[in-house]
Amino acid sequence: MADLTADQGVRLRRPSGIRSIWLGDTKVSYVPDGDVRLRPLELLKDTTDEVWAAHPEYLDATGHLVGSVGALLVEHGERALLIDTGFGPQTLEAPEGPLGVIQGGALPDSLAALGRAPQDIEAVAFTHLHADHLGWACHPAPGEKQPLLAHADYLISEPEWAGRDLLEAQGMGDQVAALAPRVRTIADGQEIFPGVRVRITPGHTVGHAEYVITGGGRRLIAFGDAVHSPIQIDHPDWSSGFDHDGDRTAEHRRRLVAELAEPATFGFGVHFADVVFGRVEQGGTGPAWRPVDA
Repeated sequence: MADLTADQGVRLRRPSGIRSIWLGDTKVSYVPDGDVRLRPLELLKDTTDEVWAAHPEYLDATGHLVGSVGALLVEHGERALLIDTGFGPQTLEAPEGPLGVIQGGALPDSLAALGRAPQDIEAVAFTHLHADHLGWACHPAPGEKQPLLAHADYLISEPEWAGRDLLEAQGMGDQVAALAPRVRTIADGQEIFPGVRVRITPGHTVGHAEYVITGGGRRLIAFGDAVHSPIQIDHPDWSSGFDHDGDRTAEHRRRLVAELAEPATFGFGVHFADVVFGRVEQGGTGPAWRPVDA
């Protein structure tokens, strides 16, 4: 664990709580919904037992990678945008494959802790249409019949929504039906909120989207599931077992890592344990992903 502080090592083994950074007048906050435990060899199939033996800082006591599950709140003045919506009030255990167990449900309380009610969210922008990003867009609020964010527009990249039949084939027809009345498709390069532009980066899914947020001479790239774990920043060729097209994702990830090393550029990794905000420092002796907390 060269050049890795004890605190950073602890943070890699726990999900993130609320964390916020400022980009000029724009505040961006991680909104926790829950956490996920992942099987490292199944998630990153190019790794080996020797890789993980050399990097125990990434694994919990049960040998799982720990990931965060939640959303990104973007606030500009009185306006508020949410990027993704967590997993929702449910738990899922898988007996095999990359996923061990995932749970959600905390997002409404996390929003409240940030001083926001669901009704404050004018739109939800999705990185992609997987269940751990759709949660509260489809699940009712506690004691209610409508989804928590039913009042908001649901912004989905054009190719992702066009490929929704892939979700229906995977048994997610109910989620697609819940989304449909509120969907507004968005195009590559479109500004969807002050200082927030979408860029479509296929690979993880057919129309996966990233969101580039700028303000105060800084920019933040919310890269969704283009990267699942900080260890992939050091090894961008390691694609995820969840990727629709691993080769294409790896190609994009190499470009993304280089971009994140540029001045005044930061990243947001929604599944990055307790290091969701960070920057890339290349050429050092330790991990390239360095947490940023302000």
